[in-house]
Amino acid sequence: MTKGAADLRREPLKYRLRAFFGKPANLILLFFLITLTVLSLMPMITMLTNMFTVHAGTEKKMLRQGVGSWTLNHFQMLFADREWSQSNFWTPFLNSLIVAAGSGLLGILIGGAVAWFITRSDLKCKKFISAVFVFPYMMPAWTLALFWINMFQNSRVGGGVVGMVESFFGVCMPEWFVYGLFPMIVVIGLHYSPFAYLLIGGILKNMDATLEESATILKASRWTIIRRVTVPIVMPAILSTFLLIFSSGFASYTVPVFLGSATRTFTLSTKMRALIQAGYEGQGYIMAFFSILLGTAILGLNQYFTGKRKSFTTVTGKSGQVSLVKLRGAGGVISALLILFTLFFAIMPLVSFALESVIMQPGNYSFSNMTLNFWIGTEDSAFETGMPNGILMNGTMWMGLLRQVGLALTVAMIVGTCGMLVGYACVRRRGSWLARAVENLAFFPYLMPAMAFGTIYLAVATSASFKWMYGSFFLLGLVASVKFLPFASRSGVNSMMQIAPEIEEAATIFGVPWVTRMRRILFPIQKSAIMSGYLLPVINVMREVALFTLLVPYPRYLLTTMLFSFNETGYAQYGSAVTLLIIVMIIAINSLVNKLTGASFDKGIGG
Repeated sequence: MTKGAADLRREPLKYRLRAFFGKPANLILLFFLITLTVLSLMPMITMLTNMFTVHAGTEKKMLRQGVGSWTLNHFQMLFADREWSQSNFWTPFLNSLIVAAGSGLLGILIGGAVAWFITRSDLKCKKFISAVFVFPYMMPAWTLALFWINMFQNSRVGGGVVGMVESFFGVCMPEWFVYGLFPMIVVIGLHYSPFAYLLIGGILKNMDATLEESATILKASRWTIIRRVTVPIVMPAILSTFLLIFSSGFASYTVPVFLGSATRTFTLSTKMRALIQAGYEGQGYIMAFFSILLGTAILGLNQYFTGKRKSFTTVTGKSGQVSLVKLRGAGGVISALLILFTLFFAIMPLVSFALESVIMQPGNYSFSNMTLNFWIGTEDSAFETGMPNGILMNGTMWMGLLRQVGLALTVAMIVGTCGMLVGYACVRRRGSWLARAVENLAFFPYLMPAMAFGTIYLAVATSASFKWMYGSFFLLGLVASVKFLPFASRSGVNSMMQIAPEIEEAATIFGVPWVTRMRRILFPIQKSAIMSGYLLPVINVMREVALFTLLVPYPRYLLTTMLFSFNETGYAQYGSAVTLLIIVMIIAINSLVNKLTGASFDKGIGG
C-alpha cells in the first residue's frame, strides 16, 4: 500500500470536514438547521410543557397548587367536564368546522365559476373583471368583515347602530345575516374566492383544448362536457384549493372576532384567546396545539391529493386553441352581474370606510352629520369633552404606525435575506438530508395558524427566563420573521432552481469569492424574484392581526391592533379611518411590488 493511500485511510474525516465546511452552501444549511430548530421546535416544546403545568392567577387559585407544578386538570376540564367543555371547546370547534367547510365551498363555487367564464366563454370585459375580482384578496379579510358590519348592521343588535342598508333603504337585516356563522362563511369565502380563481383558472387556461373538442364532436352537451371532462381534469386543483381555504377558514381569527362578538358566537381561535386572557392558559395552549395538529393534517391531505395523480396531464403539444362557449344574449347580463359583484366587494369597502370615518352620529349619512374631526380634529375643535384627537393628529396612532412600518421593514430585511440564502443552499445541496431538513423546517411555521403560532411564543415570553421579551419589538420581529419565512424560502428555492450551477462554477474557477458571486451574478439574474421575497413580507406584516394580538400589550400598540381598542371603546369612526389608511398603504405597497418585480395577481389568466 502506498504512503498516500495510507494517509487517506488514517485521515478521511479531516478531509471530509474540510471539504464540507469549504462549501458556503453547507455552512448556510448548518446555520439554519440550528437556528430554525431553536426558533420553531423549541417554542413548541415550551408550549407542550405549559399544557401540563399550573400557571399563576386563575389556575393557581382554582387548583390550589403551586405555579409550575404538573397537572392534567386542563385536559379534564376542556374535554371531560360536560358543561365547560361543551361551551369552551366542542361548540367553538363545531363552529370552526362549519365556517371552514362553508367558506371553502363558497370560495370554490364563486372562484371556479368566474375562472370558467374568463377562460372558457366569450364573456365581455374579461380583463376588467379579472383585474377587479382579485382585489378583495389583496385586502385583509378583516376589512371585509368590517365592511359587512358597516353595510348590514342591525339596529336591534350592537348598541342600536344602523348600517348603510337600513339607513338608506329602511331594511333591517335579520340578526343571523349580520352576525354569526353565516356572515363569517360569506366573508371568508369571498376573500378566498380570488385564490380559487387563480388556481383553477391557471389549470383551465393551460388545459389541452382537444379534450373538450373531442367531446363536442361526439355531440356531448355543454353541461356533460363540464361535468365529465372539465371538472375531473381540474379536480386535483379544486380539492387542493378547498383544503387550503378550509385550513385558512378554520384558523381565521379576525373575521370571527368582528362578526361573532356581538352574538357571542365563538370559534376555536377566538375562544383560545378568550381563555388565555381569562387566565386559563393551559387550556388555551391545548387548543393551540390541537389547531396545529389539524392544520398539519389538512396540509398533509392536500399533499396527498395533489401528489396522487402525478401523470394527470393537462398540457400537451396538441392544439391549444380553445373553442369558447358563446353566451349569446346571456353574455351581457352575466358580464353586468359580475362587474356589479366585483365592484361591490372591491370598491364599496373603501367608500364605506370613508363614510364611516367622517360621520358624527353612526347611521346618519347626511352632509350635516359629517366632519373631518376624526381625521384632523384636535381637542379644542368640535369634539365632545374627553374625545381624542383625529388619527392624523394623534400621537398614539403615529407611534403605532411607525412601529408597524418599522416592524414590516425589519421583518422584510430578515425574511428576504434568509429566504434567499435558504433557497440558494437548498438548491445547491438538493437531495442531501441537510437540505431536506432545512427546507422542511423553513416550511414548518406555515402549518401553524397565526393565532396558535403567536400562542407558542406567548408561552416562551411569559416564562420566567424570557419575561423581558413580552411585548418587545424584538419578540414581534422574531415571531413575524419565523412565521413569514416559508413564503420567502419557497420564492428563493424557485428562483435559484432556474439558475444553472455552471454559471457560478465558471466564476469559482476564476477565483471569484462567494459574496461577489452572489452580489454580481446570482442576485442580478433573479433580481425580480428575490426582490419579491423582500417586499411581500411588508404586505403580510402591515395586514397581520392574529399573530400579534396576544403579544402586544397596552400601550405598545401596532396600527392593526389599535382597531380592537377603537371598536371596544365605541370609537368606530377611528377604527374605520385606521382601516382605510391600512388598505391604502397595502394597495400602495402591492403596486410597488408589481412595479419592481413585475408580479401580478391575474397575469396570464385575465383574457
